[in-house]
Amino acid sequence: MYQDFVPEGTTIEVVPMTDSTAIKNAVVNGDVEFGVLGVPSVLAGISQNEDIKIIASAADGGTGIVGSEGIEGVEGLAGKKVGYVPGSSQEILLRQTLAQAGMDADTDIELVNIGFADMPDALERGDIDAFSSAEVGPSIAILNGAHSIVSPYETPIGKVNISLATTSALIESDPELVQRIVDTHVQATSHLLEDKEAWASGVQSNFSFDDDVLAQALDNIWLRTEIGEDYTRQVTELGGQMLDLGTLEVEPDANNIFDTTFIEASEEK
Repeated sequence: MYQDFVPEGTTIEVVPMTDSTAIKNAVVNGDVEFGVLGVPSVLAGISQNEDIKIIASAADGGTGIVGSEGIEGVEGLAGKKVGYVPGSSQEILLRQTLAQAGMDADTDIELVNIGFADMPDALERGDIDAFSSAEVGPSIAILNGAHSIVSPYETPIGKVNISLATTSALIESDPELVQRIVDTHVQATSHLLEDKEAWASGVQSNFSFDDDVLAQALDNIWLRTEIGEDYTRQVTELGGQMLDLGTLEVEPDANNIFDTTFIEASEEK
């Protein structure tokens, strides 16, 4: 939707990429100016002294912990094969959810490294008993007979997932461009929040999901733009959890994660 709201004279080129790490690398290398990507990838880049900053939030949620019939509650995962993607938000949420129930992901369940797109089929075949995944995997599985085992959003990380990021170098060299894009991001997001049919049709035009799957998935995703105290606290908590897990060598300084200048200016307009 960016092109519908960007100021005259600015053209948006959307560059599809395979995952958040690829997007982060493209932003850092200057192959793209901005990226909409998972917060863990941003934190990983910052911990490695790469030049990347969150300038707005983009979407919360989009995660599901689902399993086959007969698994009831978190405790029901004990001894089960659970699909996950190492280093993802979904792994952190799974681990924290288990920990809150007094369980250890490394000893109380069998973690199975499997791609998000492959999880629903693996669950249906019986290769795994449950998984923690990004949408639309959870929605596909639920419509195929699986069920949500537990909400993944009841940990200190909350629903944090996707952000809008760029580099300090671009912020310094062309702050007007950064402001234009953040303003565009806010306007496009506001439009989609007000018109869910436009949101759904926009996704369909790019990905051709089943209508029922898409409808269920969108109910598990919360578009947003603001960076407030709760958001910064949750992102900082995510960084701490990634450090404990070993996916970060150094915990990012909270002062290096965000540049709120542009989103605050946009919100005042």
